[in-house]
Amino acid sequence: MKSLELLTTSVTSISTPIAWYLADLGEAKGKQQMFTRQSPQALKALREHALIESAISSNRIEGVEIDASRVREVLLGKPTLKDRNEEEVRGYREALKVIHEHSGDLLVTQETIRDLHRLSRGEIWDAGKYKEKDVDIIEFFPGGGSRIRFKTVPAKRTAAAVKELIVVSAEIGRNKSLHPLIALGGV
Repeated sequence: MKSLELLTTSVTSISTPIAWYLADLGEAKGKQQMFTRQSPQALKALREHALIESAISSNRIEGVEIDASRVREVLLGKPTLKDRNEEEVRGYREALKVIHEHSGDLLVTQETIRDLHRLSRGEIWDAGKYKEKDVDIIEFFPGGGSRIRFKTVPAKRTAAAVKELIVVSAEIGRNKSLHPLIALGGV
């Protein structure tokens, strides 16, 4: 595990534009309360759009896709789900709901991570468990062929890697000298 000092040293060499982006994010966060009071309908529409885009992208990377005409209904309505893919997309929404509703008191622990995984996977055999075999994220091209898009942590190291991430995350939370988005990006 990288020590926080080593991480801080390596991250401080990151170019200045990132610092500006983080400052912009902080400023936007301050304006959020005003926007929430003045334009609740616009904020609701933006939140729904963000949920839909996030669900589509995050599930697509896992090879889970649903009919575009059903996305809004699956994520925001209460339809009878047609297949396993729709169940996973709905589960993703349920996991995000827990995160949003309990963000202030949701502890980042292995149990929390497994619970969120269980929600997002639904009633499938591996829901809430660490992977048992090595699986990388593969991109398949329309004309044939493929490539490894993301090389994942080997199955036998997954539990230890999650523990390490939780420890580093907690250390970053206690040490306010480095913005968490930058620090976690260097892990």
